[in-house]
Amino acid sequence: MNVTGRSTPANLSASAATLAASRAPVLELDHVTLELGDRTILRDAGFVVNQGEFIGVLGPNGAGKTTLMRAVLGLVPAASGSIRVLGQPVERGNASIGYMPQTRSALAGRRVRGRDFVAMAADGHRWGLPHADARTRADVERVLELVDGRKLAERPLSELSGGERQRLLLAQCLLGAPKLLLLDEPLISLDPHHQKSVVELVRRVQQELGIAVLFSAHELNPLLNSLDRVLYLGSGVAALGTVDEVITRPVLSRLYGSPIDVMRVNGRIFVMSGGVEVEKHDHEHEHDGNGGHSHSHGHSHGPAHDHSHQHDSRDGHKHDV
Repeated sequence: MNVTGRSTPANLSASAATLAASRAPVLELDHVTLELGDRTILRDAGFVVNQGEFIGVLGPNGAGKTTLMRAVLGLVPAASGSIRVLGQPVERGNASIGYMPQTRSALAGRRVRGRDFVAMAADGHRWGLPHADARTRADVERVLELVDGRKLAERPLSELSGGERQRLLLAQCLLGAPKLLLLDEPLISLDPHHQKSVVELVRRVQQELGIAVLFSAHELNPLLNSLDRVLYLGSGVAALGTVDEVITRPVLSRLYGSPIDVMRVNGRIFVMSGGVEVEKHDHEHEHDGNGGHSHSHGHSHGPAHDHSHQHDSRDGHKHDV
């Protein structure tokens, strides 16, 4: 594994030190194998995600996108190898990680105000702002401003569109100033217009804060204009690199375990198998064999609060292919 972000010599200028810090590893996998029951999800994978990168996480349904995120959260132990976040072994309740899980359908009927919903992620044992301290209230206002959500804050979730609810979910993830966001299929059930607005919002916030994002999706095209690199999973293998390095016939054929064609038409990329666009079959929620959608919303805030608040639920990469 190529490791970046080594210690910065004292004689570097402030700007050089800042640049080095921005490229420091935020997530490192070293010879990691992930298993669920008798099934190997990821086999001997090693790669590095650097601070300030927007990484699209793709792959066929069941390839392990959700399981990988749960492993980074400390919810799925690695069978072998090591996973580090900001240089430290993974642990539950890591406050440096913000997480948006897949399961969000129950939100549509909630009458809770947007502001109270965001505040719920600050403490899963309390309900909204009336019980929050001044620091929490200030943090809620900060993240609402970040996602342009102040007008949404006074409205109940049941009156918001899917794209508007995604803004508030993103605000939850940003509480506590995490350094890494894990967004699991945030585009599910959104129309193309709202998909575009959500991707642009995440990209703007990510660049403004200089944080790293792993953004899983069933299709590459909505992410194309925002990606720094793409992480493609399949057949127990991970490939991380630029779109041109990873989205190729040889690499994807290895990941899918069958012949794959890659077509580029009018600025869009189509992954085809036998004349059928394979990514179109990945709309459904990914189970990864563990039955396992997480039903949590929002952000981890230290050891006392893992990611289970029940609210109804460039360099340094390695090619493993």
